Amino acid sequence: MRKIVAGAFVSLDGVMQAPGGPEEDPTGGFEHGGWTVPYWDEPMGQFMDECFSKPFDLLLGRRTYEIFAAHWPFVGDDDPIGRVFNEVTKYVATSSTSPLTWNNSVALTGDVAAEVARLKQGDGPVLLTQGSSVLLQTLLAHDLIDELRLLTFPLILGPGKKLFGPGAKAGALRLAESSVSTTGVSMSVYARAGAVTTGTFALPQSSDAERARREKMKGEG
Repeated sequence: MRKIVAGAFVSLDGVMQAPGGPEEDPTGGFEHGGWTVPYWDEPMGQFMDECFSKPFDLLLGRRTYEIFAAHWPFVGDDDPIGRVFNEVTKYVATSSTSPLTWNNSVALTGDVAAEVARLKQGDGPVLLTQGSSVLLQTLLAHDLIDELRLLTFPLILGPGKKLFGPGAKAGALRLAESSVSTTGVSMSVYARAGAVTTGTFALPQSSDAERARREKMKGEG
């Protein structure tokens, strides 16, 4: 069985839209494209290198796929991430009939949740998402994500595409790794930890019998 790992850059208010540049995704009039760039440092690079250090296939939404396909094939073989991205299989959730031109690309059409669930049941490396906010909403709604690798940036972006939407299934997580960059970016790895458990900080309520006993003691005193 394969594991799905979701990697994402998010603001404190959960926005993950257009982290890499102004023209990346201006959908909805988003004006803050490229918001991650000023924060980048060596520890963040190390965190990302670790993410790509083990075998994986990419699982992408169509918009993220198009952004990647316009960049990574052209960075040259001396770029280690580009080399890996060009070689791995890219599974792409898409409703478009336009061909996928990046090598080793496979379209997932129709019921994407069912297609991804089928992939999970098969053999192969980790299925790693990058960006792909719309696809992530589907995966979260169908409880298909096994691990979250999040870089949380110390800023508020307001309106924009979010990591978590109203359809996300409830579930507990365990913080497996945590570190902070020199620029204040929290780098965290969360693993699944079963169902949500609840409790209460409310003071216990006395029963009628207990209240009567206390009143009697007051009277005798």
